[in-house]
Amino acid sequence: MGCACQRGGVVVSRTVTIKDVAREAKLSVASVSRALNGSGGVTPDTVKIVREVATRLRYVPDNAARSMITRRTNTIGVLLPDLYGEFFSELIRGIDLAARARGLNILVSSSHDDADEAAIALRSMHGRVDGLLVMSPHADEDFLRRNLQVTLPSVLMNTLETNHDYATLSVDNRSGVRLVLEHLLECGRQRIAFIQGPARNQDVREREQAFHEVLAEHAATGDAVILPGDFSEQSGYDAGQQLLALRPRPDAVFAANDMMAIGCMAALREAGLRIPDDIAVAGFDDVPMARYVTPPLTTVSVRIAELGRLALEQLCMQIAEPGSLMPIHQRVTATLVVRASTASRTSEPVQRETFATTTTMDAGRHPP
Repeated sequence: MGCACQRGGVVVSRTVTIKDVAREAKLSVASVSRALNGSGGVTPDTVKIVREVATRLRYVPDNAARSMITRRTNTIGVLLPDLYGEFFSELIRGIDLAARARGLNILVSSSHDDADEAAIALRSMHGRVDGLLVMSPHADEDFLRRNLQVTLPSVLMNTLETNHDYATLSVDNRSGVRLVLEHLLECGRQRIAFIQGPARNQDVREREQAFHEVLAEHAATGDAVILPGDFSEQSGYDAGQQLLALRPRPDAVFAANDMMAIGCMAALREAGLRIPDDIAVAGFDDVPMARYVTPPLTTVSVRIAELGRLALEQLCMQIAEPGSLMPIHQRVTATLVVRASTASRTSEPVQRETFATTTTMDAGRHPP
């Protein structure tokens, strides 16, 4: 923005500088800079005066100039496999709220589940961001070595990567699957179907492995039905239609995410089946929509926005102390939320548990 001044009868617009703010506030440029940057050394009254003057003059900080001094962009890069759906919108919301609270901006990109697109997106962020949050099924050791600078602070989210140079944040999928399957079994369900997600997705792999393990413990492996899916509502709907043709038909279905569960419910209702009387349905994630569908969806809650906040906070610690921290490997504990889509004949009450995490520190070498 700028202010207007008159030269030779012509009104000219010019950019308002920090010197203009300092002159108007009757303070030094250094005091104004500290007040605007929140770096301390000034009183709350001074901060209030400076911000009022800056707002009145429509002062916009010169981020390019500031970056040259601080060598910071105040921007966080976020790479996701997709931007469609409630899971990603909630994840971005959590990251953005945490970033805004720290005066940071976010730069979001999607790989559209394509390895080449993911590589291009990562390389394009070098020099433009202070750190990266990466969620990608392609983020194995070789991919990261080729496309991500080890010196750039980064947190890998829900990834199969085990290289200790990078901090990681993931969901405890196994405990979540165990909670929901044991709930279905306790409700008297005997034949449980599983709707998969994308084949390369690490969460899907862990959830399917846990599905087989839990049913094997209950001697129910022979009753398991595996149906394809890709995390979309349409794939859940298609899986629901396939379920209708099965004989004997499953009396419960567990989808690897909520959106597939919701699509499956639509197909079952269209066919005249009653949920949960004829077939119980459960999902994973606890997206906001899950509580508003009919009937409300039983699901494994991972507090998606909270997941984004934790990832951002972990990244900010790296940025604040570059090279001095050992990588943190944090796993978020999933909890079960029981709703009407799986209600047992004993009318089990809704359960909610406290969000928790487990954290391990890498005992190996520090990042270079």
